[in-house]
Amino acid sequence: MSKTTTALIVKFLLTLVSAYIAFTIIDNNSLGWVLGTSIAATALNYLIGDLMILPKYGNFSAAVADGGLAAFTAYLAAAMTRGNNVGMGSLITFFLLIAVAEYFFHNYLLEAEKVEPNT
Repeated sequence: MSKTTTALIVKFLLTLVSAYIAFTIIDNNSLGWVLGTSIAATALNYLIGDLMILPKYGNFSAAVADGGLAAFTAYLAAAMTRGNNVGMGSLITFFLLIAVAEYFFHNYLLEAEKVEPNT
């Protein structure tokens, strides 16, 4: 397994745990919805936050962007599906959990050189 694949799996697990806390424990949404939202948020955060924002603007900006993008993704997912309750409290919780987790995760990746460089 490549270093990038391992990093993406860890990123997904961080997102899944954060989404579970914010959207299942707080708002009582289904695990299936949380899983789908976590997959979408992980993909978007990797493509936009990690590949575009992190190299140009640094860790703090990328972590905040990842949190905002994840919360926006959850908001859109709830708007496009029936029976899912996503309140402002859970969105703010998700934003904060993702931003903090990503900040430390980015530091770990940069120090451990876990992601293969783009060539």
